Amino acid sequence: MNETPITEERGDEKRTPIVNRLTCATLEGAEARVIEVEATFTKGLPGFVIVGLASSDIQESKERTKAALLTNGFVFPPLKISVNLFPTSIKKSGSHLDLPIALLIALNAVALDEPDLFVFGELGLDGRVKSNAMLFPLILSLKEQGVIRRAIVPTEALGYLSHIPGVELHPVATLVEAIALVKAGRGGGTVSPSEYDAHSMQIGEIRYYYDQTYPLDFADVKGQTVAKRAALIAAAGMHNYRMEGSPGCGKSMIAKRIGFILPPVTEEEILSIAKHQFLDGEVPDFRAQRPIRSPHHTSTRASIFGGGSSQAKIGEVALANKGILFFDEIPHFPKAILEAMREPLQDKKVLISRVNTKIEYPADIMLVAAQNPCACGNLLSKTHACRCNDAEIRRYRNKLSDPFLDRIDLFVVMQEVDPEDTGDITSSEMHAQVIAAFARQKERHQPQLNGKLSEEEIETFCLLDAEAEAILFSAISKFGLSHRSVASLKKVSRTIADLAGHDTITKADVLEALSYRRRS
Repeated sequence: MNETPITEERGDEKRTPIVNRLTCATLEGAEARVIEVEATFTKGLPGFVIVGLASSDIQESKERTKAALLTNGFVFPPLKISVNLFPTSIKKSGSHLDLPIALLIALNAVALDEPDLFVFGELGLDGRVKSNAMLFPLILSLKEQGVIRRAIVPTEALGYLSHIPGVELHPVATLVEAIALVKAGRGGGTVSPSEYDAHSMQIGEIRYYYDQTYPLDFADVKGQTVAKRAALIAAAGMHNYRMEGSPGCGKSMIAKRIGFILPPVTEEEILSIAKHQFLDGEVPDFRAQRPIRSPHHTSTRASIFGGGSSQAKIGEVALANKGILFFDEIPHFPKAILEAMREPLQDKKVLISRVNTKIEYPADIMLVAAQNPCACGNLLSKTHACRCNDAEIRRYRNKLSDPFLDRIDLFVVMQEVDPEDTGDITSSEMHAQVIAAFARQKERHQPQLNGKLSEEEIETFCLLDAEAEAILFSAISKFGLSHRSVASLKKVSRTIADLAGHDTITKADVLEALSYRRRS
């Protein structure tokens, strides 16, 4: 950094303006865009303008910046101050641009040369540097893009920013500290923690983390052996799963417990989950646990998929990324929402289109759905009479289209609970089986879990022995299975084989997978 004084105008001498620059960023959906904050100080009527499609919270930065500088003994330069946010074609928002703007003004006589230094922080009127909810998504996104190496950040944000590996963080608590740090051109960086408060396992070069606490335990679910077995298979391969049964038979109990036996996660997945939680306004705890989201059937389309009139905010589908999206009483959800679910289930992303922008959120989800067999719920009951006529039953069941149902891998019809039923397996026992099946999938060098395999990956990893192939060909002919249904059957068979420890899919694996197929 070169400290070059700016010459004042004296006689025929003219002040030579310096264009100083610092680097920051703004969010577009879940992705960060690098912003260059530049400032000039020219002779003229004193004024302070910010240009470059700045939002109202950035325009308010002028008052925060003035107050922070004046309360800390700095003289506001009696010049025309122009701050530009480049590129000007991008809409910018966020109070974290306060600090780079204030630094440019405070160091107006210094030629700054820090092209790889990012600066983030909101200013209090007394000069304190504060955090905001956007810092974690911003810095994590920049790290994923490979464009950030070091950054000045608020000290109070270190608790969560230090989880991001590979970024040298320079914490500052006040504007005065930030100015001294930039002048010195150096500062003490923090080291990201290498471990999480969780169990872990190493497979190849990647470490995976998992939690072994079960606040909701499968031991509490009485009976329903088939449904619990299907839940185990769904969790082990992250397969979409639908349960059908009378009210009170345990559908919601099972759905809520699946979330605690899901496969382990990588550090990148923990951080991605945390990023989405920040975007939703939550402060994450960085636990090695996949998210569970359960929107009500009265939720709006915007709340489920994301959106908004002025800014495309994150929705429930994206918040469930790498975890479970649970639709209870799924036929009561609007048909438009159910049909729109086909795209994220297929493409693992949500695209929100607006007139001026298009925002894409990752949405690699496991859908768990529950429904009654009819509108009154008593169609399968042995003790209560069904009050629905045939037309009402057809109307209720036809709310779920075949293209939507084709994207679900496992279907189970549950029986009513018997007073003599008991809990026959615990969540701890089920989770141990899921982890063992997960390890087998990763040891095969699968890029994804079984339920998320592509067509090409199915042909590579879902290998059947001769007897299993014969059963599959017979099922295709007998049941008229579609191409998508065959792919789904292979993926479920692969997960069952992993749970059984089979290297190749066997006849028994295919037969069990067929027992979970959808009946017309």
